[in-house]
Amino acid sequence: MNSPLSSRTARVLAVTAAAAASIAAAAGVATVSTPSFGSFHGQSFSGGNWGGYVSFGSFTTATASWTEPSVTCRSSNDLFAPWVGIDGDGSSTVEQTGVATDCSSGRPVYQAWYEMYPAAPVYYSSSSAPVSAGDHISATVTRTGTNTYELDISDTTKGWSKTISKSLTSKHSSAEAIIESPTDSYPSISGGISFTGVKFNGQSLASTNPAGLDADDRGTATFSPGAIGSDGQSFTMTRH
Repeated sequence: MNSPLSSRTARVLAVTAAAAASIAAAAGVATVSTPSFGSFHGQSFSGGNWGGYVSFGSFTTATASWTEPSVTCRSSNDLFAPWVGIDGDGSSTVEQTGVATDCSSGRPVYQAWYEMYPAAPVYYSSSSAPVSAGDHISATVTRTGTNTYELDISDTTKGWSKTISKSLTSKHSSAEAIIESPTDSYPSISGGISFTGVKFNGQSLASTNPAGLDADDRGTATFSPGAIGSDGQSFTMTRH
């Protein structure tokens, strides 16, 4: 079943190609000041601007893997990211990490990031954390204390990993594996996006009473989560 859209948190998870190019490689990460792409919160389309599976409760870990998909940019507005996180559905905070694909330059640009919303997203430099289509990505968000978190992301194809510890006063309301487009505009994604190894608190996704969420694609199509696999830990988001 779909979670009511009114319970969602509207967030910005975006960076223009020009801003991405300005990231300081020497530091490895940089907070990017991004324009607001507006809020899709409370609109009437099914699923809002992000979708996947969410489970409700006070989770301390959320983990997932995926193969970064090959995309074809349909417009310079196309922008999306697969991510894993805690909170975000029914709360005003999100602790999340993933890989963004930005088409503002006319071609897909991949960049790993984390976000402690409502703070701005932080993007890892392409020199220290390069990502290409076809790379295998693994990501985990761990609540290490009442309001402290560790965010881990790795590219096992390229052989790098990033870990950051951050603090945020948060509600501990949910855990999720998601695809999101803050511009409500997805590129053409070959084969959809398949998540594997999805676990919350070390339990398989299927055992945590998850709810499936549709993601709207500018009102012209919908990305929907397929049935959870027989392993209880995998699903694919496909456009229809």
